[in-house]
Parts: sequence; structure tokens; C-alpha cells
Amino acid sequence: MNGIYYIQIMATQIPLNRLKLARVAAGLTQAELADRVGVTRQTIGLIEAGGYNPTLKLCLRLAQVTHKTLDELFWSQGEE
Repeated sequence: MNGIYYIQIMATQIPLNRLKLARVAAGLTQAELADRVGVTRQTIGLIEAGGYNPTLKLCLRLAQVTHKTLDELFWSQGEE
């Protein structure tokens, strides 16, 4: 059971870590990104850590600000 739990955690972390990579590549801090998309810095931190599932509206804003597509930020290979 622990192995399955670990795999599930890792699967949810992969797309969320892409947000952090995109944010850093765009030269933004969590606070700056949060400001641009209209949420708190804590919300960005939670999304990056896998503790919060953003709404589609927020996902679209995050993609726009980081100049990425939704797929690049939130879709994992092998998901159907």
C-alpha cells in the first residue's frame, strides 16, 4: 500500500513542479506570480507543493503569465 501511495504522490507532484520551473524560467518569485494572477503567494506555494488544485480559470491565468500552455504546465505523459 505504501508503494502505491508513493506513486500517487509522485504522479501529482510532476505537473505541479512544472509550474515552479515555468515561474523560475519567467524570472518571477511566488509573490510576483501571485500578484499577476490575482491570488496570494501562499496559494502559489500550495499549488507548487501539490496541496491545492487550482481552478481552470486560475490555470489559464498561470499559463498566460508564464507563457506556457495548459498541457506544458499541468498534463503528465501517460494520463488519459
